[in-house]
Amino acid sequence: MPGIIVQREGGPGSTEVAPGGELTFGRDPSAGLALADPAVSRVAGRVRAMDGYWLLSNLSRAATYVVENPEGAGEYLRARPRRLDMPVPFEFARVLIPAGAGTVSFLVFAPAQMYADPDAPDDTGGDATAVPYPLDVGAKYFLVLVALCEPRLRDPSSVVIPTVPEIIERLGDAPGRGGLTRAAVNFHIDYLASAKLRVKDPAPQGRAAKADWQRAALVSLALRFNLVRDEHLALLPPPEAPRGGEGGVSESDVRG
Repeated sequence: MPGIIVQREGGPGSTEVAPGGELTFGRDPSAGLALADPAVSRVAGRVRAMDGYWLLSNLSRAATYVVENPEGAGEYLRARPRRLDMPVPFEFARVLIPAGAGTVSFLVFAPAQMYADPDAPDDTGGDATAVPYPLDVGAKYFLVLVALCEPRLRDPSSVVIPTVPEIIERLGDAPGRGGLTRAAVNFHIDYLASAKLRVKDPAPQGRAAKADWQRAALVSLALRFNLVRDEHLALLPPPEAPRGGEGGVSESDVRG
Protein backbone atom coordinates (compact mmCIF):
# COMPACT_ATOMS: atom_id res chain seq x y z
CA MET A 1 0.00 0.00 0.00
CA PRO A 2 1.25 3.53 -0.72
CA GLY A 3 1.82 6.02 2.06
CA ILE A 4 0.67 9.63 2.29
CA ILE A 5 1.88 12.89 0.77
CA VAL A 6 2.03 16.02 2.94
CA GLN A 7 2.25 19.49 1.40
CA ARG A 8 2.24 22.97 2.94
CA GLU A 9 -0.72 24.72 1.37
CA GLY A 10 0.52 27.40 -0.97
CA GLY A 11 4.12 26.33 -0.44
CA PRO A 12 6.62 24.54 -2.66
CA GLY A 13 7.47 20.86 -2.53
CA SER A 14 5.89 17.95 -0.71
CA THR A 15 6.97 15.10 1.55
CA GLU A 16 6.05 11.45 1.13
CA VAL A 17 5.57 9.37 4.26
CA ALA A 18 5.71 5.59 3.86
CA PRO A 19 3.37 3.30 5.84
CA GLY A 20 4.59 3.13 9.41
CA GLY A 21 6.50 6.40 9.05
CA GLU A 22 5.67 9.76 10.58
CA LEU A 23 6.23 13.46 9.99
CA THR A 24 6.31 16.14 12.68
CA PHE A 25 5.08 19.68 12.06
CA GLY A 26 5.50 22.89 14.00
CA ARG A 27 7.35 26.19 14.39
CA ASP A 28 10.73 24.54 14.96
CA PRO A 29 12.77 24.85 11.73
CA SER A 30 13.95 21.27 12.21
CA ALA A 31 10.40 19.89 12.02
CA GLY A 32 9.62 17.76 9.01
CA LEU A 33 7.04 20.36 8.03
CA ALA A 34 8.06 23.80 9.31
CA LEU A 35 5.19 26.24 9.99
CA ALA A 36 6.85 29.56 10.72
CA ASP A 37 4.26 31.36 12.84
CA PRO A 38 4.80 32.57 16.42
CA ALA A 39 1.37 31.24 17.50
CA VAL A 40 2.18 27.67 16.38
CA SER A 41 3.84 25.36 18.91
CA ARG A 42 7.46 24.42 18.29
CA VAL A 43 6.41 20.80 17.97
CA ALA A 44 2.74 21.21 17.10
CA GLY A 45 1.92 17.67 16.08
CA ARG A 46 2.62 14.77 13.79
CA VAL A 47 1.01 12.73 11.06
CA ARG A 48 1.58 9.01 10.78
CA ALA A 49 0.95 6.92 7.67
CA MET A 50 -0.75 3.56 8.04
CA ASP A 51 -1.95 0.95 5.55
CA GLY A 52 -4.98 2.58 3.95
CA TYR A 53 -5.40 5.52 6.35
CA TRP A 54 -3.44 8.01 8.47
CA LEU A 55 -3.28 9.32 12.02
CA LEU A 56 -3.02 12.86 13.38
CA SER A 57 -1.60 13.82 16.78
CA ASN A 58 -2.12 17.29 18.26
CA LEU A 59 0.79 18.01 20.61
CA SER A 60 -0.33 21.55 21.39
CA ARG A 61 -1.39 22.29 24.97
CA ALA A 62 -4.08 24.83 24.05
CA ALA A 63 -5.00 24.85 20.34
CA THR A 64 -7.62 22.68 18.66
CA TYR A 65 -6.86 21.67 15.06
CA VAL A 66 -9.49 21.21 12.38
CA VAL A 67 -9.26 18.60 9.62
CA GLU A 68 -11.46 19.42 6.62
CA ASN A 69 -12.54 17.25 3.74
CA PRO A 70 -12.28 19.67 0.78
CA GLU A 71 -14.13 17.17 -1.42
CA GLY A 72 -17.02 16.68 1.00
CA ALA A 73 -20.07 18.69 1.91
CA GLY A 74 -18.69 20.50 4.94
CA GLU A 75 -17.21 17.41 6.61
CA TYR A 76 -14.58 18.10 9.24
CA LEU A 77 -13.00 16.65 12.37
CA ARG A 78 -11.60 18.33 15.47
CA ALA A 79 -8.34 17.26 17.05
CA ARG A 80 -8.36 18.58 20.61
CA PRO A 81 -5.17 19.57 22.44
CA ARG A 82 -2.94 16.59 23.31
CA ARG A 83 -5.08 14.19 21.22
CA LEU A 84 -2.87 11.34 20.04
CA ASP A 85 -3.18 9.20 16.90
CA MET A 86 -6.63 10.33 15.78
CA PRO A 87 -7.67 8.30 12.69
CA VAL A 88 -8.58 10.49 9.71
CA PRO A 89 -10.87 8.85 7.13
CA PHE A 90 -10.45 11.43 4.35
CA GLU A 91 -8.46 10.58 1.22
CA PHE A 92 -7.74 14.28 0.75
CA ALA A 93 -7.61 16.54 3.81
CA ARG A 94 -6.72 20.06 4.86
CA VAL A 95 -5.33 20.47 8.38
CA LEU A 96 -5.99 23.94 9.83
CA ILE A 97 -3.91 25.21 12.76
CA PRO A 98 -4.71 28.47 14.60
CA ALA A 99 -2.03 31.06 13.91
CA GLY A 100 -1.23 34.69 14.66
CA ALA A 101 -3.32 35.90 11.71
CA GLY A 102 -6.02 33.37 10.97
CA THR A 103 -4.68 29.88 10.34
CA VAL A 104 -1.82 28.03 8.71
CA SER A 105 -2.62 24.84 6.87
CA PHE A 106 -1.22 21.84 5.09
CA LEU A 107 -2.69 19.19 2.82
CA VAL A 108 -2.58 15.42 3.21
CA PHE A 109 -3.10 13.10 0.24
CA ALA A 110 -3.89 9.57 1.42
CA PRO A 111 -4.40 6.25 -0.40
CA ALA A 112 -7.76 5.54 -1.99
CA GLN A 113 -10.14 3.95 0.46
CA MET A 114 -10.96 0.26 0.09
CA TYR A 115 -14.51 -1.00 -0.42
CA ALA A 116 -16.11 -4.41 -0.62
CA ASP A 117 -17.50 -5.46 -4.00
CA PRO A 118 -21.06 -4.03 -4.12
CA ASP A 119 -22.07 -6.79 -6.56
CA ALA A 120 -20.80 -9.65 -4.41
CA PRO A 121 -23.60 -12.14 -3.59
CA ASP A 122 -25.10 -12.10 -0.13
CA ASP A 123 -24.85 -15.63 1.22
CA THR A 124 -26.34 -14.89 4.63
CA GLY A 125 -29.87 -15.78 3.52
CA GLY A 126 -33.02 -14.37 5.07
CA ASP A 127 -35.06 -11.38 4.02
CA ALA A 128 -33.54 -8.72 1.78
CA THR A 129 -32.43 -5.50 3.49
CA ALA A 130 -34.78 -2.57 2.97
CA VAL A 131 -33.46 0.66 1.45
CA PRO A 132 -33.59 3.35 4.17
CA TYR A 133 -33.91 6.31 1.78
CA PRO A 134 -35.39 5.05 -1.53
CA LEU A 135 -34.56 7.96 -3.84
CA ASP A 136 -35.05 7.86 -7.61
CA VAL A 137 -32.36 10.06 -9.21
CA GLY A 138 -34.52 10.36 -12.33
CA ALA A 139 -37.51 11.85 -10.49
CA LYS A 140 -38.25 15.54 -10.32
CA TYR A 141 -38.32 15.47 -6.52
CA PHE A 142 -34.65 14.42 -6.62
CA LEU A 143 -33.87 17.32 -8.95
CA VAL A 144 -35.45 19.68 -6.43
CA LEU A 145 -33.32 18.08 -3.69
CA VAL A 146 -30.14 18.59 -5.75
CA ALA A 147 -31.05 22.25 -6.31
CA LEU A 148 -31.55 22.66 -2.56
CA CYS A 149 -28.13 21.12 -1.83
CA GLU A 150 -26.22 22.88 -4.64
CA PRO A 151 -24.89 25.88 -2.64
CA ARG A 152 -23.44 23.60 0.06
CA LEU A 153 -22.01 21.16 -2.49
CA ARG A 154 -20.20 23.97 -4.30
CA ASP A 155 -19.08 25.71 -1.10
CA PRO A 156 -19.18 23.65 2.12
CA SER A 157 -19.00 26.85 4.20
CA SER A 158 -22.15 28.24 2.60
CA VAL A 159 -25.24 28.66 4.77
CA VAL A 160 -27.49 29.47 1.82
CA ILE A 161 -30.61 27.33 1.37
CA PRO A 162 -32.49 28.21 -1.84
CA THR A 163 -36.06 29.44 -1.58
CA VAL A 164 -38.86 28.05 -3.74
CA PRO A 165 -38.65 30.95 -6.26
CA GLU A 166 -34.86 30.46 -6.46
CA ILE A 167 -35.33 26.74 -7.14
CA ILE A 168 -37.78 27.53 -9.94
CA GLU A 169 -35.32 29.99 -11.48
CA ARG A 170 -32.39 27.61 -11.06
CA LEU A 171 -34.13 24.68 -12.74
CA GLY A 172 -35.49 26.80 -15.58
CA ASP A 173 -37.39 25.23 -18.45
CA ALA A 174 -34.92 22.56 -19.58
CA PRO A 175 -36.91 19.63 -21.08
CA GLY A 176 -37.43 16.84 -18.56
CA ARG A 177 -35.68 18.78 -15.81
CA GLY A 178 -37.37 22.12 -15.18
CA GLY A 179 -40.65 23.85 -15.89
CA LEU A 180 -41.80 23.32 -12.30
CA THR A 181 -44.39 25.62 -10.76
CA ARG A 182 -44.31 27.06 -7.26
CA ALA A 183 -47.01 24.63 -6.15
CA ALA A 184 -45.10 21.69 -7.64
CA VAL A 185 -41.83 22.61 -5.90
CA ASN A 186 -43.68 22.95 -2.59
CA PHE A 187 -45.27 19.55 -3.24
CA HIS A 188 -41.88 17.91 -3.89
CA ILE A 189 -40.33 19.47 -0.77
CA ASP A 190 -43.20 18.24 1.37
CA TYR A 191 -43.04 14.80 -0.30
CA LEU A 192 -39.31 14.52 0.37
CA ALA A 193 -39.76 15.62 3.98
CA SER A 194 -42.71 13.37 4.80
CA ALA A 195 -42.25 10.27 2.62
CA LYS A 196 -38.71 9.94 1.31
CA LEU A 197 -36.32 11.34 3.93
CA ARG A 198 -38.85 11.51 6.77
CA VAL A 199 -37.42 14.57 8.50
CA LYS A 200 -39.09 15.95 11.60
CA ASP A 201 -39.36 19.47 12.91
CA PRO A 202 -37.29 19.52 16.14
CA ALA A 203 -39.18 22.56 17.46
CA PRO A 204 -42.59 23.10 15.83
CA GLN A 205 -43.14 26.82 15.22
CA GLY A 206 -46.39 26.82 13.27
CA ARG A 207 -47.31 26.86 9.62
CA ALA A 208 -45.33 30.00 8.71
CA ALA A 209 -41.99 28.38 9.55
CA LYS A 210 -42.76 25.01 7.93
CA ALA A 211 -41.00 25.62 4.60
CA ASP A 212 -37.86 26.95 6.31
CA TRP A 213 -37.29 23.99 8.61
CA GLN A 214 -38.18 21.46 5.92
CA ARG A 215 -35.65 22.83 3.43
CA ALA A 216 -32.92 23.10 6.07
CA ALA A 217 -33.59 19.58 7.39
CA LEU A 218 -33.60 18.06 3.89
CA VAL A 219 -30.24 19.63 3.01
CA SER A 220 -28.69 18.58 6.31
CA LEU A 221 -29.79 14.95 6.06
CA ALA A 222 -29.08 14.55 2.33
CA LEU A 223 -25.51 15.80 2.69
CA ARG A 224 -24.83 14.07 6.01
CA PHE A 225 -25.68 10.65 4.58
CA ASN A 226 -24.17 11.34 1.14
CA LEU A 227 -27.53 11.00 -0.63
CA VAL A 228 -26.72 13.97 -2.87
CA ARG A 229 -23.17 14.14 -4.17
CA ASP A 230 -21.04 16.29 -6.46
CA GLU A 231 -21.79 14.12 -9.50
CA HIS A 232 -25.49 14.87 -9.14
CA LEU A 233 -24.84 18.52 -9.99
CA ALA A 234 -24.67 17.40 -13.62
CA LEU A 235 -28.44 16.85 -13.43
CA LEU A 236 -29.02 20.60 -13.09
CA PRO A 237 -29.44 22.81 -16.15
CA PRO A 238 -26.92 25.61 -16.77
CA PRO A 239 -27.28 28.59 -14.40
CA GLU A 240 -28.41 30.79 -17.30
CA ALA A 241 -31.49 28.62 -17.94
CA PRO A 242 -34.70 30.70 -18.25
CA ARG A 243 -37.10 31.11 -15.37
CA GLY A 244 -40.04 28.73 -14.94
CA GLY A 245 -43.69 29.70 -14.57
CA GLU A 246 -46.33 29.76 -11.89
CA GLY A 247 -49.49 27.71 -11.51
CA GLY A 248 -50.92 24.49 -10.08
CA VAL A 249 -49.55 20.98 -9.82
CA SER A 250 -49.81 18.92 -13.00
CA GLU A 251 -49.28 15.18 -13.43
CA SER A 252 -45.97 15.83 -15.21
CA ASP A 253 -44.87 17.94 -12.23
CA VAL A 254 -45.55 15.15 -9.76
CA ARG A 255 -43.94 12.29 -11.66
CA GLY A 256 -40.27 12.29 -12.68
